[in-house]
Amino acid sequence: MNKLAKTLGELKKNNYVSQSIQNEIRNNLIKKISNKEKLFEGIFGYDNTVIPDTERALLSGHNILFLGLRGQAKTRMARLMTELLDEFIPIVAGSEINDDPFLPVSKYAKEIIAKSGDQTAIHWIHRSERYIEKLATPDVSIADLLGDIDPIKAASKKIEFSDENAIHFGLIPRSNRSIFVINELPDLQNRIQVALFNILEENDVQIRGFKIKLPLNILLIFTANPEDYTQRGNIITPLKDRIQSQILTHYPESIDLSMQITSQEVKINSDIKNSIEIPPLVLQLIEQLAFSARTSPLVDQKSGVSARLSITVLELLYSAIFRRMLLNNEKKSRARLSDLISIIPALTGKLELVYEGEQLGAYQVALQIIDEALKAIAKERLPKLDLKTKGTNVLYNNTIEWFNKGGLVELAADLSDKDYNKQINTIPINPSLLKNSNTKDIALTTELILHFLSSNNTIQKNWNEERLLFKDPLGGMLNDLNIQ
Repeated sequence: MNKLAKTLGELKKNNYVSQSIQNEIRNNLIKKISNKEKLFEGIFGYDNTVIPDTERALLSGHNILFLGLRGQAKTRMARLMTELLDEFIPIVAGSEINDDPFLPVSKYAKEIIAKSGDQTAIHWIHRSERYIEKLATPDVSIADLLGDIDPIKAASKKIEFSDENAIHFGLIPRSNRSIFVINELPDLQNRIQVALFNILEENDVQIRGFKIKLPLNILLIFTANPEDYTQRGNIITPLKDRIQSQILTHYPESIDLSMQITSQEVKINSDIKNSIEIPPLVLQLIEQLAFSARTSPLVDQKSGVSARLSITVLELLYSAIFRRMLLNNEKKSRARLSDLISIIPALTGKLELVYEGEQLGAYQVALQIIDEALKAIAKERLPKLDLKTKGTNVLYNNTIEWFNKGGLVELAADLSDKDYNKQINTIPINPSLLKNSNTKDIALTTELILHFLSSNNTIQKNWNEERLLFKDPLGGMLNDLNIQ
């Protein structure tokens, strides 16, 4: 087999054929599509949008710009492209820039082949070594990307600075015959972006101070956030023009897709996961938080709300329940809606607020988003409550009247399961509202009903640090006015 060849001569005998990385990816992609193999494993919601666009771009041999808001799997899409590379390819042993034994580009490789001929040593590199990623930051220099003179290298080899072998190659030359990804492209200074022109247009790199041209073969992938064009920087027009395919990414279009992403990405210790049950309603609610945040007028929609919000919320929810279990010496437990008071830190760290949101404060904005998510879920699962039409509230009347007569529910974050159930079971709920809930979900549905009633201003709800309080709204107003 080709990968067993140890010299250039053996490689020739094996009839190895060199090809560009674009053709290599294209050929492997053709095979996978023809064989109906699933591409881009672990990517959800892009089957009819981003993935077909990406496949068409790769079949065309295009460099790609993934343009989209944060948390839209842009970098993951790029990383998964390594699966379209051959498992191993040969390079000239000792080459810093993955020289093709049949098409060497560096002075080092050319000299070795000229000297050793068919005895030139061959090294095989795995496709995992052919992916290089760089986060663009304002301090990235041309030397970082392209290379520069290395005085130490020149001194150790006793060569002049004018010798090509004195060059220390940057990331891009070292990505020869590989996939090179630049994340957050607009953050690169304009003069650095200009340095990429030749690579995109002529497939070569010119290093300062040397009259050399390296005809590199690289698949270039860029990622960017649309907001970056007006915030931190921009993609200069000539560079954007040279990137052949611009692919727009997006957030999941449904709760179900979001749940699949969260389930795949969340990291929970097995001991915690096995002792805690998260009901489907709560999992749906967690995804609804992200959807509600993406429509909130208090959140900067140009910045976006990352899919990581749901992931971190679920991780924090597990930990909050586990902490409650430790405090109450419980071995198993189940998620409650009142546990949402504990996940606020996961929300506040993921939201960029507009001016009105900043004036209100991140904590209050997080509470509003939780309330909006609860309202959306309740609207979907519970019968309509019409306060204007007489007789439509019959399903909720006994609950509302119980609060009007002084009923009070206080759900602390660390409340034991026994005390929690005791409080929930004191609330009168019309059996018709619980008919679709199994025995385990009755308490959860009861909580949802309370949130639903509070969203319609029939009872009062207060989030108060580590506790959630439901009470009669009139009684609350009287207390506020100090009326006895």
